[in-house]
This record gives sequence, C-alpha cells and structure tokens, in this order.
Amino acid sequence: MTSLKDRLQQDLTDAMRARDDVRRRTIRMALTAVTTAEVAGDSARRLSDEEVLALLATEAKRRRESADVYTQNGRDDLAEQERLELTVLENYLPSQLGDDELVAIVDEVIAETGASSPRQMGVVMKAVLGRVGKQADGGRVSAVVRDRLTGA
Repeated sequence: MTSLKDRLQQDLTDAMRARDDVRRRTIRMALTAVTTAEVAGDSARRLSDEEVLALLATEAKRRRESADVYTQNGRDDLAEQERLELTVLENYLPSQLGDDELVAIVDEVIAETGASSPRQMGVVMKAVLGRVGKQADGGRVSAVVRDRLTGA
C-alpha cells in the first residue's frame, strides 16, 4: 500500500506528462506543504497519512476562502482558478457528508446530550465532530448545530 505522499508524487509525474498545469501546480504546492511540515521542528520525520490529510484539508480550506474573497471583490478569474485548485485537492480528501446526513447526526447528538439551548453548543459540537471526523468541515457543523439549537 502506498502512502498518500507517494500517491501525490506519482500524480505530480502524471500531471507533468499530461501537461495539466492546474493539477501540476496544485499537487506541487501540496507536496511543498508536506515537505515543509516534515522538516519543521527539531528533527526531520515522515508525516503519516493522517497528518498529510490534515495539511490537504487546510490547503483546501484556504482555496475555498480565497475563492469567496475573490468573488466578493469582483475577481471572478482568480476565484475560478482557486476553485479549480480546490477540485484537485478534493480528490485526495475523504468524501464529505451530505446536508441531510449531517443534520441527522446533529439531531441524534442533541437528543443524546439533552442539549436545548445555544449555550450547550460546545458539548454538541465536540460530540458531532468526534463522530464525523474529516467528513464535515467544522464551520459547516457549527452552522447546522446553531440552527438546530436555536430552532431556526
């Protein structure tokens, strides 16, 4: 079984051969982030697949936020570039839960914890994030929990 970093390196080679500039640029950026994290600290070490996934999720979040900012400022060309890079990164991330699945999990946790007001949001958030792991963005989970607790 190959590691995620090895898969990224192989995909970089494939993107270079195919002359796919977006994939090549995005994968190269991801590999640079991985290498930087590996050499950071007192001694160099190889990152686990979980750590590489966390880095890729961070990079994907940056692309999503950048695309939103570019769109708000009327720079649709740059926003589209960020979205293309996001699409490449999403190929390496676990699939995200659908809205209905996330709402069902949140409702289940609210019932289990007995939460009834937004003051108990932290307890619900902790339990939901423990269940969904990397399958849902924290901001998305937060919005659903807030909506369900406020009754909106």
